[in-house]
Amino acid sequence: MLAWTLLAASLAFADDPTAAILKDRAETQEWLKSKPTSYLAAVRRKDFGKKATLTVGAADGNDVPLEGLEPRHLSVTVEGDKFKVAAVDAPAGFRVKNGDAALREATLDPGPIAVGRYTLRLSHQGYPAIIVFDPRSPRFNEYKGIPYYPVDLRYRFVLPFLPDPKAERVKIASTHSADRAATRRGWFEFAVDGKPCRLAAYRLEEPGAGPDGLSLFFRDATTGKETYKVGRYVEPEKQPDGRYVVDFNMAYSPACAYSPHYNCPIPPKENRLKVAIRAGEKNPKYR
Repeated sequence: MLAWTLLAASLAFADDPTAAILKDRAETQEWLKSKPTSYLAAVRRKDFGKKATLTVGAADGNDVPLEGLEPRHLSVTVEGDKFKVAAVDAPAGFRVKNGDAALREATLDPGPIAVGRYTLRLSHQGYPAIIVFDPRSPRFNEYKGIPYYPVDLRYRFVLPFLPDPKAERVKIASTHSADRAATRRGWFEFAVDGKPCRLAAYRLEEPGAGPDGLSLFFRDATTGKETYKVGRYVEPEKQPDGRYVVDFNMAYSPACAYSPHYNCPIPPKENRLKVAIRAGEKNPKYR
């Protein structure tokens, strides 16, 4: 019975995009307000730079000093696309997932690990870094929600994907690093208020990026006025018939709109629309 109930609920959301959009917005607000990996929980970023190894612990002299840990808790070493994490002091350890047994050593893909009360995100993106999340972050006191445009299904499109036959490799500027490698997979074409629009879809070519995902990094006539100054993102959703839903009601500000501890792609020149996309997230004004 439960399975049928969940299926019915899923079908109801599929038939009612507005309900699904509002549900996603409510869940996003709750995540930002209180969750341990909220943007507001990010308290520190340490780039590896020219170092192969960073140390984490409570003692002075660590690259990432954190109270409440062992004096020399961890060493984290970049090994190609992965990270080798090793406990140093005898009582130290870490978890890949909360609830798992503590580990002393592991070689891991980019992603989070739990260390004491903290979550450490092992971020690669071609420019490795450790991002520290603290459930006691004082920035939670700054929470003021996320402003959105009203849901408007005129900005929801079901579109064919126009592949780039060359799958051209390009460089995309970023907010915290040099340019990042990406592949232009193709384009989506649509019209807003009768005006033709075209956006390039990219896949970032870096450790931690999904193998098949497409991302639209875009600016429009609202950028820097009603919406965040860098631009916004939206993720196309592939449908069984091969087309994609591109729903700008789901457009969101990059993480760097909320925190200085992130490295966010900057929409390329070809994705700067002259029309106004008054859908999705407005400028959250946390920075």
